[in-house]
Amino acid sequence: MMRVDAHHHVWTLARGDYNWMTPDLPIHRDYGLADLRPLLGGIAATVLVQAAATEAETAFMLQVARGSAGLVRGVVGWTDLADPDAPQRVAALARDPLLKGLRPMLQDIADTAWILRPGVEPGLAAMARAGLRLDLLVKPRHLPILPDLAQRHPDIPMVIDHAAKPEIAQGGFAPWAEAMACLARETPWCCKLSGLVTEAKPDWQTDDLRRYVDHLLAEFGPDRLMWGSDWPVVNLAGGFARWRAASLALLPMDGRDAILGGTATRFYGLED
Repeated sequence: MMRVDAHHHVWTLARGDYNWMTPDLPIHRDYGLADLRPLLGGIAATVLVQAAATEAETAFMLQVARGSAGLVRGVVGWTDLADPDAPQRVAALARDPLLKGLRPMLQDIADTAWILRPGVEPGLAAMARAGLRLDLLVKPRHLPILPDLAQRHPDIPMVIDHAAKPEIAQGGFAPWAEAMACLARETPWCCKLSGLVTEAKPDWQTDDLRRYVDHLLAEFGPDRLMWGSDWPVVNLAGGFARWRAASLALLPMDGRDAILGGTATRFYGLED
């Protein structure tokens, strides 16, 4: 079974559109595939995900993917789904076979229900026509509106990034757990096992993550979970190797093939 990192980034600061990237962050420097490759071990394929809300970011990632010698099998890009021209832009972007999906940066939009606005509907409908997936960069505040999104767009494959960023450092569990269980029951969506350590305390231990991972396993099952490094953001919370080791300690042996590769390969169509 091909091993996949289903969620990572690269960036070049000189491009100037990483608005969230402040100079005080330890990751405020360029990161490319040459930095990632030594960390991958047996991981043979990756999904490169947008980190800036511009189409220039999408073009940049597609260029990186084309030059990756087959490592980057899929790109999750960005376009303004609320723009009146969104259907045309989505159709144009989808012509590149490396573009597998799009990701509006919902966590950074003040309106929690932005994705349900009437002006976004045509862009989402264009995604469905093009066969693109939707990555949901959400936080717990978004979870109550997601069942409505699922009902409106049952023809768009969707994945919840970073397990909706549960408030691990604060011990927040029950409301998140109930909402995630509801989504697992009522939708066919997948969920990324990624981004958890940056929501934990700085001195996190593997056991701090256990009940969150166990809950995701119980509700979604291995065939709807996919592992992602969230590199290089994960460098803010211990790094790639530490998160990978913690993940392996938490995952059942009989679910690893799916979580560490099979789910992402199927969901994103990485063998196409």
